[in-house]
Amino acid sequence: MRTNPVSLPFTPQPWLTNPHIQTLVSRFRRRPHLLADVPGEERLFRVDPQSQIKGVCSWQPDRQAPGLVLVHGLEGCHDSPYMQGIAHKAWHAGLNVIRLNQRNCAGTEHLTPTLYNAGLSRDVRAVIDELAAKDGIRALWAAGYSMGGNLVLKMAGEAGDACSILRGIAAVCPNVHPAACVAALEQRRNWIYHQYFLRKLKARVERKAGFFPGKWDLSLLKNIRTVSQFDDAYTAPDGGYRNAGDYYERSGARHVLESIRVPTLLITAQDDPFIPFASFDIPRIRANPRIQLVTTVKGGHCGFVQHAPESEDAHWAENRIIEFIQRDVDDKERPSLPLTPALSRQGRGG
Repeated sequence: MRTNPVSLPFTPQPWLTNPHIQTLVSRFRRRPHLLADVPGEERLFRVDPQSQIKGVCSWQPDRQAPGLVLVHGLEGCHDSPYMQGIAHKAWHAGLNVIRLNQRNCAGTEHLTPTLYNAGLSRDVRAVIDELAAKDGIRALWAAGYSMGGNLVLKMAGEAGDACSILRGIAAVCPNVHPAACVAALEQRRNWIYHQYFLRKLKARVERKAGFFPGKWDLSLLKNIRTVSQFDDAYTAPDGGYRNAGDYYERSGARHVLESIRVPTLLITAQDDPFIPFASFDIPRIRANPRIQLVTTVKGGHCGFVQHAPESEDAHWAENRIIEFIQRDVDDKERPSLPLTPALSRQGRGG
């Protein structure tokens, strides 16, 4: 594990030291300028014979420029605020940016007969392979938030040395230990998050049933009171797992972290309400010199709204990801990636 610190430690806004406020403010803070001048092209990626996922691609004039693949978290989509924020900065930094929707997200329930789950890392790999084969991109980074962070880490660990186009991974508050995360989510103190996710998951399976009649028994929904019950009834059997416990055990990236062979930035907060900090105190992380684990005392879940210096905006984790990619760009690519201006307060950074 790499322990060299990031260039700028996280210092929360004085009024944002509570983890729940950090978590919620980062999702509702207005940033109306994001992507206003950034092109966006919808594209469907074939990830298995029956399934497609939607990406929104922001291309540079040079379609073969280095790229960043972004993956959202549970019940997010390409338009989630954190996806817009990092995409805005990455595009202005000279990267092609592909904001992926996981299966069924952003109104794509009709594009696959399956639900999505935390183990579908092969979908991310399929997109990366297509970008290399069809678009000629030679260097790609992948970044994910929460469940998306688990997916990109799992994909990289499974790939090992076999994905030459992959240059690096960034994961913010990833749920590398799903069982522990769901147990934390279902605690009373996290009622607001738990009810939000549960309501969204139930609504999604109801929409899916409209496209694939008879595939799911909707009568089970009325007795489901927790996310783990939902996963036991729907997510696990749909994904080929025996039950929720088997699903949580097999889908966590923690099992393959030692096999990651590219530079990896893993950012997490010790006060994350439902990603237990103990999930990252494991030998597979400590033993891998390619993983830089950056932990902050405050920050909530994917929050990290900082008391910003003059040199950059308030969104600390976004800035560290851009900075991380800059460090790993080789000399021949560096002239096309003016990354530092993308962090600034002046217009482009947000």
